Amino acid sequence: MTNQVNPAPYRYRPVLFFILTYLFTWIFWIPAIFIPGNTGALLMVIGLIAPAVISTLFVLFSGSVKLKQDLKSKLVGFYKVRWANVFLAVGVFALVIVCSILLSLLFGQKTDQFAFTKDFSFTGVGIGSALITILLASIIEEVGWKGYCEDSIGNYMNWFWESMLFGVIWSFWHFPLLFIQGTYQAGLMVNPLYVINFFVSGIPLGFIITWVYLASDRSILACMIFHLFVNFMQEKIAMTPETKCVETVVVIAAAAIIVLRYKDMFFETRHVGRLLEYVSTEGEYR
Repeated sequence: MTNQVNPAPYRYRPVLFFILTYLFTWIFWIPAIFIPGNTGALLMVIGLIAPAVISTLFVLFSGSVKLKQDLKSKLVGFYKVRWANVFLAVGVFALVIVCSILLSLLFGQKTDQFAFTKDFSFTGVGIGSALITILLASIIEEVGWKGYCEDSIGNYMNWFWESMLFGVIWSFWHFPLLFIQGTYQAGLMVNPLYVINFFVSGIPLGFIITWVYLASDRSILACMIFHLFVNFMQEKIAMTPETKCVETVVVIAAAAIIVLRYKDMFFETRHVGRLLEYVSTEGEYR
């Protein structure tokens, strides 16, 4: 009789994933700095979808049935979404914006920030294209980052340090966009403080998105919805760049409150080294 040998658990490869993701994003974004018009826009879109493509390929060629099933569950498991938590997260971010504008009044900013802008900050595209860009960024990015990336880090550490590391890597991934005319990031180049603020702000936001992800049993859809709301509000609420610097401080405070409120979620280590086995046997994060 042949002994049945259990297959070895899948070993996530976060370093290789990030090397390839940066490479196949920046290899298209850097030429877009020098190529204007539709060709440059196409290069930007190709770079944008790189994380999702690489994430999917990592899963498909992993040889792990559990990893493939896990991705399918995260993508189509609409029942997993904890809508109350998603709406709470949206409410938290809306409150962040309100508090940021109110605090900015102490620094001489105007109350007319409580309004919607007429246009998007994407100077090189029309309203329709800007909406499509925001929608694509919200959907495609989350397929990449939640399809493989965050779990690949979280398998080796608690979710607090995963959120910190992911926030840094995710923020810096946007770096070439600073030099592509017409992007939101390029508009920040008028002041080094605005640029620094953009990269710093991604770190506490990473904690909030991790909370949305885990609270909905690692649902990608939940993250897409939250990401879309954040992108839209950042574009359409008439906050000044100075107020967005204040907003970063408020986001840090909100992230700290969330971490303290859900300490077991962020600091538990039961899943470390066996993430796929943990979610398939013990299931949900609370």
